[in-house]
Amino acid sequence: MAAVSPASRFSASQFSAANPKAKPFPSSFIQFRLSPSRHFPSSSSAAAAAAVPSLPRKSFSTSISCSVRPEYIPNRISDPHYVRVFDTTLRDGEQSPGATMTSKEKLDIARQLIKLGVDVIEAGFPAASKDDFEAVKAIAEEIGNAVDEDGYVPVICGLSRCNEKDIRTAWDAVKYAKRPRIHTFIATSPIHMKYKLRKSKEEVVEIARSMVSFARSLGCEDVEFSPEDAGRSDREFLYQILEEVIKAGATTLNIPDTVGINLPSEFGQLIADIKANTPGIENVIISTHCQNDLGLSTANTLAGAYSGARQVEVTINGIGERAGNASLEEVVMAIKCRGEHVLGGLYTGINTKHITMASKMVEDYSGLQVQPHKAIVGANAFAHESGIHQDGMLKHKGTYEIISPEDIGLERANEAGIVLGKLSGRHALRDRLKELGYELDDQQLGNIFWRFKAVAEQKKRVTDADLIALVSDEVFQPETVWKLHDLQVTCGTLGLSTATVKLTDADGEEHIGCAVGTGPVDSAYKAVDLIVKEEATLMEYSMNAVTEGIDAIATTRVLIRGENKHTPTHALTDEPFERTFSGSGAGMDIVVCSVKAYISALNKMLAFKRRAPAKAAAASSPDRTHVSA
Repeated sequence: MAAVSPASRFSASQFSAANPKAKPFPSSFIQFRLSPSRHFPSSSSAAAAAAVPSLPRKSFSTSISCSVRPEYIPNRISDPHYVRVFDTTLRDGEQSPGATMTSKEKLDIARQLIKLGVDVIEAGFPAASKDDFEAVKAIAEEIGNAVDEDGYVPVICGLSRCNEKDIRTAWDAVKYAKRPRIHTFIATSPIHMKYKLRKSKEEVVEIARSMVSFARSLGCEDVEFSPEDAGRSDREFLYQILEEVIKAGATTLNIPDTVGINLPSEFGQLIADIKANTPGIENVIISTHCQNDLGLSTANTLAGAYSGARQVEVTINGIGERAGNASLEEVVMAIKCRGEHVLGGLYTGINTKHITMASKMVEDYSGLQVQPHKAIVGANAFAHESGIHQDGMLKHKGTYEIISPEDIGLERANEAGIVLGKLSGRHALRDRLKELGYELDDQQLGNIFWRFKAVAEQKKRVTDADLIALVSDEVFQPETVWKLHDLQVTCGTLGLSTATVKLTDADGEEHIGCAVGTGPVDSAYKAVDLIVKEEATLMEYSMNAVTEGIDAIATTRVLIRGENKHTPTHALTDEPFERTFSGSGAGMDIVVCSVKAYISALNKMLAFKRRAPAKAAAASSPDRTHVSA
């Protein structure tokens, strides 16, 4: 690509002079400086219009109001106002410390992402480990072929570095999906190229071009390319490498703020500049991937979408490396609330009524608790304690709520008037769980029902929070290696705490252990260790009451670290890191639910170790690869 000096581009004032009727960006949003393209064909005003950020429209099209999802074409969206939602919870989200998930859990989350209606599911990093490969393949085979009556089926994406081995492995995992995608990346910022890659700009461009071409040669017609750390990359170099990968066959260009350093005005301008100055950009979709290191990931994502990006990469609850990623629920609800009036008519295909369920599932499976004040899905998101606020809410809910809880699947109360108690039957329980977003099979319902009856015997009324805790404890659990059968604890000021534990293994055989500790939980955990005979270090322990009162159900979360003889290494830095596993338990007895949480974490660790023998080549293929494209 021939070098073009910045002076050859139009300035903002020149653009205003050339477009006297163009409306400015709304003052309520971030003001961006526009740099129209030096590549505008003088004979094509349509091409010029397509190369600058979409401006607000006077009216809101009926197709947007009814959220019609455009037909999927890898490199084009028929409606310029539609924004694809690319969920990377199962890839970038799982890279959060302690968020390791089993293949079953990943499948469950993928099924929930279908209910949400995400356009693209980044199912993992297939080359990272055999377990990751199998999980991505299973999602591609099942979720990637689940076409609904409207023809919707998500794209299943696998991440890869820019090398043939990674790309081929990714393709072998995702090719079973109806709509497979390979997402490959290489760093483009000066600091990454100098210290991490130790490669010149010319070498990086050639690697990117050749690897995108290689991905297409495998038969993959949907290839996404990311210039890692684009937020700190030289603009001219970005235009050059993006032009080359477009020529090589990339269909989506993802622009990551990998270290979360950009402000919204900067990131919005970055997207606008790329759209205006990259040859061939009209033939691809621009995407955003914003990290949250400065707490700006959602704002940056919205700024990018407003400036012309038509795919946003997000995670449920905003989980991910370091401070996390842009949160799906925040980005989607911001577009839903403000898309028509402030964001130029942008909309998504997300069914927001499944947000609460998705958030709860990811919270339980990842072990990463959502803080109470988290936007949209936090426990306090719709709580009003101030007298002034309560008075306003009683008079009109719109005084202090811009989002209805029902919009995200959070019911205020049982509209049918059914109060669940000890006399309630399976049908009433099933209906209420369905209202809450839980669709359980007969076996799961049976297990929940008897636990519900036990709680109802001790409480006058079983609340929705109680039900959610019970479902989480029964359904959101890893595959069973060990199961708690009985527990007896003696504790107090008169003697040492003693615990006797009976566990059942996967074959149904019972095992009993007895131990003394500094307290009831400590002694119970030591008794479990005597039976399981696996070294594990308890790193975190927390407990919360899900409802008020002395008869409240408590939820316990633990984080453990296995004592591995062979410590896996980070694929990009070669530094050792230690894998952690989370577990949760719920019940009215705090010691029992504490033991359940510990066993849950142990089961997750043991299930992972059982697959470890298949990774005999771990010395040459890292156990798990962390990336942050």
